[in-house]
Amino acid sequence: MSRAITVRAPAKINLALRVGGLRPDGFHDVHTVLQSISLVDAVAATPRPGAFALAVRAPGVPADRSNLVWRAAEALWRAAGRSGEPRDVHVRLDKAIPVRSGLGGGSADAAAALVALDGAWGLRRSRHDLRAVAATLGSDVPFFLQGGTAVGVGRGDEIYPVDDVARFGVVVLKPSFGVSTAAAYGWLDADRKAGLPDVDRPVPEVDVGWPCGPIRLVNDLEAPVSRRHPMIAQMVEACRREGALAAGLTGSGSAVFGLYREATAPKAAARLRRPDWLVWLGRTLSRREAARKMGL
Repeated sequence: MSRAITVRAPAKINLALRVGGLRPDGFHDVHTVLQSISLVDAVAATPRPGAFALAVRAPGVPADRSNLVWRAAEALWRAAGRSGEPRDVHVRLDKAIPVRSGLGGGSADAAAALVALDGAWGLRRSRHDLRAVAATLGSDVPFFLQGGTAVGVGRGDEIYPVDDVARFGVVVLKPSFGVSTAAAYGWLDADRKAGLPDVDRPVPEVDVGWPCGPIRLVNDLEAPVSRRHPMIAQMVEACRREGALAAGLTGSGSAVFGLYREATAPKAAARLRRPDWLVWLGRTLSRREAARKMGL
């Protein structure tokens, strides 16, 4: 058996997420700041004669065509001009990024699979070609082939790299429940119709190291999700009490992040532990660091 090609897929947080109105295609216009963090899944592709196979090491995560890794294999196979079903490779997915958390685990896995399968099949596609395939799999999948700090606009699928933010410690809190993206946006629409504010708490400005100066890290989905799941607001406030420079919901949730000076993050993580919260300690990744983990 040939040697496995292993790619590590960093998760992301949304440092900011502003949501506009509905588009004709049914999606919302968004403006988001995406940031890679050091929490990673691992995707290993091993050349092996026979039908394509996917094994997943994570409870409750499917190992069939509903998994974005499988769909990435089908998309890359077709893009390479090959007929029939993908074959001659075995893929193993080891998950650490929680599902339905707003951390982009499924999209990160799809991007990592494209890189690993490109190597396992000997395709040698350019990064531009891989991004084109990634764009067919989901709005934010192309971001994970780039990483670091980027701005996403449109429906989130137009990705523009920007200066990496300063290096921060990151504490991620995940409750026992998840939140679907469709539900979160539906709650936002309902709350706007009812006249409720998008942002219902003070949001301080944070110096992220950009020449433009401090910025407000706001997520328009946080208030509507918190109104249905009060624990989200409790997590945000807990991060702030433990000295977070900024804290908030990532994506549509249900995970919350706190940004800290690296030296203070470990103590904050220890003090934030609860029996019903998953607590993870890490840091932000630069574009170069994220690309290195992805094997790019």
